[in-house]
Amino acid sequence: MQKMHQGQSESSVYMRYFTYKSSLTAKELKRFTEVDHVDRVAFVVTRGEDIIGVGRYDRLEDPAEAEVAFNISDAYQGMGVGSILLEHLAAAARENDIERFSAEVLPENRKMLTVFAEAGYAVKRHFDEGVVMLEFSIDPTEKSRAVMEAREHRAEAKSLGGLLAPRSVAVIGASREWGSIGYSLLNNLIEGEFSGPVYGVNPEAFELGGMVSYGTVREIPGPVDLAVIAVPQEEVRGVIEDCAIAGVKGLLVVTGGFEQDGEAGLARQRELVHLARANGMRVIGPASLGLVNTDPAIKLNASVAPGMPKRGSLGLFSQSAAIGVLLYAAASRRSMGISSFVSAGHRADVSGNDAMQFWEDDPGTNAVGLYLESFGNPRKFSRIARRLSHSKPVIVAKSDVMGLRLPPGHAVRTTQAPTAAVDAMLRQSGVIRVRTNEELMEIAQIVASQPMPVGNGIAVISNSVALASVVADAAGQNGLQVIAQEAEINLEDGQSRALPRLAALIGEVLANPEVHCGIVTLLPSVGVMTDALARCIREAAAAAGKPVVAVFTGIIDASIPAEGLLATGTGQDGTSHGLPCYSSPGAAVNALAAIVRYAAWVAREHGEVIAPEGINVGAAADFIERSLADVSGLDLLHLPRAAAAEFLGHYGISVLESATFGTEDEAVAAAKRLGWPVALKARDEHLRHRLDLGGVRLNIMDEASLRGNIGHMREVLSPYAAHELEVQSMAPAGQGCVIRAVEDPLLGPVVSFGLSGDAVNLLDDWAHGIPPLTNVDLADLVRAPRASARLRGYQGLPAADVASLEDLLNRVAMLKDNHPEVSLLEINPVMVTEKGTIVLAVDVWIGNPGQRTDSARRAMSH
Repeated sequence: MQKMHQGQSESSVYMRYFTYKSSLTAKELKRFTEVDHVDRVAFVVTRGEDIIGVGRYDRLEDPAEAEVAFNISDAYQGMGVGSILLEHLAAAARENDIERFSAEVLPENRKMLTVFAEAGYAVKRHFDEGVVMLEFSIDPTEKSRAVMEAREHRAEAKSLGGLLAPRSVAVIGASREWGSIGYSLLNNLIEGEFSGPVYGVNPEAFELGGMVSYGTVREIPGPVDLAVIAVPQEEVRGVIEDCAIAGVKGLLVVTGGFEQDGEAGLARQRELVHLARANGMRVIGPASLGLVNTDPAIKLNASVAPGMPKRGSLGLFSQSAAIGVLLYAAASRRSMGISSFVSAGHRADVSGNDAMQFWEDDPGTNAVGLYLESFGNPRKFSRIARRLSHSKPVIVAKSDVMGLRLPPGHAVRTTQAPTAAVDAMLRQSGVIRVRTNEELMEIAQIVASQPMPVGNGIAVISNSVALASVVADAAGQNGLQVIAQEAEINLEDGQSRALPRLAALIGEVLANPEVHCGIVTLLPSVGVMTDALARCIREAAAAAGKPVVAVFTGIIDASIPAEGLLATGTGQDGTSHGLPCYSSPGAAVNALAAIVRYAAWVAREHGEVIAPEGINVGAAADFIERSLADVSGLDLLHLPRAAAAEFLGHYGISVLESATFGTEDEAVAAAKRLGWPVALKARDEHLRHRLDLGGVRLNIMDEASLRGNIGHMREVLSPYAAHELEVQSMAPAGQGCVIRAVEDPLLGPVVSFGLSGDAVNLLDDWAHGIPPLTNVDLADLVRAPRASARLRGYQGLPAADVASLEDLLNRVAMLKDNHPEVSLLEINPVMVTEKGTIVLAVDVWIGNPGQRTDSARRAMSH
């Protein structure tokens, strides 16, 4: 603290303390460095071993208010450090029941006034004796959340942009040995004609690639933006320390092997990232395949992949190097151009979230493809992907077991939620989900070269009636509406005559306003070349402004191109364009249908998150805090029925009253209090819903009937050892449903919905959603289960009050989003009637929450 103070300018010291002092007194140092983390809280931001920013609050006489103050090092003022500290302080203050911040700022301290003005809070200000007095509530607002997300977006996009567009690159571990990784990295940078200087670092070589070799990165005479590290694992830490001293801005770690040592290797990996980040460096890797940027002004091929790929508009991201190689090869086979390529390796620092933040603003990227093997922060992924998908297609390849097990070297959590919950998160985000890298490329070649369709009407054109019928059937099964089906093309009378007729037919069919896309599927014909056909189709489609794909099926000769972007040309921006071509009609139809669904998602109304009336978040939080007072560690507390009903009541959820009993007289007394008719139920969780097993008796109208049913029910249930019974007020007839909300280690809050009985018990007919849920998300959630048709008037039954069901789901989603302490909340059943919903039974477990991977990670551009 003293070192930071003495390094400040006189002006900065005056702005902070309203007077100049050359050093802090012992009393001041003691006050500034001793905090209690409740009434006195401070955060520091460090770079290396130096403090570059301090933010603190002190609670005032009014326990709901605290005074906040900042001190930012001269060299880092204006970089957002104060804003980040304010966000952290506000979060800590809210946890300690502080509601307002106040501050005193000199009028000439415009930088600090800007921090408060741009934070998104409603700031009140007035002048008092030459000082600006500020006061504002620290409850998050829509504006403050938007400000935080925008700052995070700019910081992460800028940090990755610096790695993809460095002004200079050093290869540490460069080699003269042909075939080695160090040789390939250096050679590929030079052969790719990187626009800036390239330095080779190897203490055992005098010359590398025709250039002077340096012993360490510290010996390089000029600044280094990107250091590519390809040294043995045991040398990586020392190299990173050298890079920190040399002021390197970013690291690409190709070195792998950390995963081979289990937890010890992961610990070393985390330590290396911490060392780099503490010195202002982002890290890609370890075990990265590399970085590629095809921008003509950059020409960066900092990878082990030979040859610079074509310039295109597709941004590609992979995790492991092996998958990166597959993606790279698939793109090359299909003549796909890319804008940039990021291989994150073990994703110890830079992730797919960072890549999406960069590509969102990159004018050279029109579509994004990601192959994911694990999730680090799925809630943040969902938020960023949803925003990005509105402007650029996002294609995500993942396996069905992603999240259930971890690839080597990935220090992330696994999910305990159903596999469908991860898919639901992706679907909510608007991403196009595929299973393989080949599927990814099949779709990517459309989005990277064709306009988006504005509907699902499709035209099928072929030179075979049978083939046209097969393709049309496949299109219909994929949700496409076949508007036109033409199969009269004759390619037998030569290329010069056939091509003009084909072009005219395509133009005529696409001119139909009900046709939004087309597929031309052709059997081979002697004398007509596929490249000429592709060029003809591309030009006709371009004139119509609608997406068209081609299928060249039945070609045996491997030398004849039939897949990928054929008939490519170069646009004014230098990117390559072409016609998406396939050898399989099924692959073409699947890819085109995926694009149509994506375009429909972009065009639809997405709604908004609406807070229902009658919610008291504070009271619910106080209830949980009291309930967990004696719960320690990983223990869970099962709330008794009355307590669960009280808790849900804070979110406007009422539970139909019931009463347990021991004797028949107690049951009769309870029934009279509840009011006839009543229901008699077993308390066993497996029997209380089973009419077929005798666990429920309904519409009991009087005392005699109740006494008789109790005796008979106990006799029927005796084989199951289910002796405890209860009476409950009778609910109106309706459709039974189940709502379940859990706190998943990976996904955070997950809300599931299904219809009671065999639909969920046997058929797993659940729908899942990840809060926060918009009103459109809620409507989708209710309609997603296959059995949901029963809610809308099935076989003559009256339609249920779906609006009240959506309201209940909204309350449950908000409760789960606000309170990670709720480990499990199950409402089973909720009866959905013609005029509302009635909650019959609830089950609530709470515990000390683990750290939720939330969407609001705050970061600063270095």
